[in-house]
Amino acid sequence: MPARLSHDLAIDNTRDELARQGFVTGMRQYVLGDLAGNMRTVYDRRVKPTFEKTKGRAPKDGPEIHTAMRPDTMFKFYSAVRNSTQELVWRSVLPGIDRSTEGLTQKTADANADANTLHLDPAFETPRYVSALDIHLMPGCYHTERFDGDVAQGALYDNGLSVFLMGYLGPEMDDTGRSVSQFLKTRFPDFAPKKMIDIGATIGFNTLPWLEAWPDLEIHAIDPGVPNVRYGHARCKAMGHPIHWHQMNGADLNFPDNSVDIVWSAMVLHELPMKEVAKVFAESYRVLKPGGLMIHMELPLNADVEPYEQFYLDWDAYYNKEPFYKALRDLDVRQVVTDSGFDADKFVRFVIPSQCNNGEEAVLDAAKAEADAVKGNVGKLQGGLQWFTFGAWK
Repeated sequence: MPARLSHDLAIDNTRDELARQGFVTGMRQYVLGDLAGNMRTVYDRRVKPTFEKTKGRAPKDGPEIHTAMRPDTMFKFYSAVRNSTQELVWRSVLPGIDRSTEGLTQKTADANADANTLHLDPAFETPRYVSALDIHLMPGCYHTERFDGDVAQGALYDNGLSVFLMGYLGPEMDDTGRSVSQFLKTRFPDFAPKKMIDIGATIGFNTLPWLEAWPDLEIHAIDPGVPNVRYGHARCKAMGHPIHWHQMNGADLNFPDNSVDIVWSAMVLHELPMKEVAKVFAESYRVLKPGGLMIHMELPLNADVEPYEQFYLDWDAYYNKEPFYKALRDLDVRQVVTDSGFDADKFVRFVIPSQCNNGEEAVLDAAKAEADAVKGNVGKLQGGLQWFTFGAWK
């Protein structure tokens, strides 16, 4: 069964809805486990030998494997089932959200009433790379408003993610933020940040754990989707941590120069065109204080993994409405970070064990080991999960 949300905005699902969500979680486990394993077997035993016989060499990269795999029945079956299951994630939670819309809207409005930590921008223009796509097949994406005060897209992301993640990120789905913040606190004990920006925070699940590492941290969560901003603000408040929320684009930060200590994002950059990624880095450099840290979590770069893993991890770029996914993973991020103003010798990258899946000691040991090689399971929702991060100090 998926993790059940415990905060005050959680949907009261019927038994049928819970059963449907449990089925979809099970389907995702099957697709990403058994079915993905079967596809690898087909590649090793059938597709790769045929390629080698024809070309006289092994495939050199993910795109060559993708081209070779596309005609194969197993790949077609895997892609069709994975794609359908992705759509079912959202469909499994929509009935409860539709039924609860009125009450959810009122709860959120009450929580946000007279809040001086909620900052909406009536003149904000949603970027086309958000408004033109249902990213990861989520109907309505992050930005859609059906009426004034609508928060349904925030609720859809919150509840859908609890099905999508299959419990791998814990009951509050906050493992990434918790693992990275605890790692950094241990690795850099003299670092004492006072203010942080979370870019593309959606609803704040990877935002709040930073307060466990640094309880006095002033957090500013930003997102271009106004339903996310309304819902995320109320969600954080319901969980006992009212933080600042802004309707804002990470490529155009409305913060003064040299004013924050951390700029953070989790699985955001791959949803941006590469020109926007460069702007995010440049804006991060501008707003960071000297000695501040920019840190981003993404899937490992294609240069760091073998060709089959490139092919497997790039699947979303072709079939999950995430067209910039592969472009980011092909990027020389060190060069783009350096071109954005950071010193090359201050670039950092860390491979951090998931605390939820490996235990707190694994995170602390990794922080003391000072290793950053991409080894084992990095980014995939399976046993031994680790997070790939990169960034730079200013």
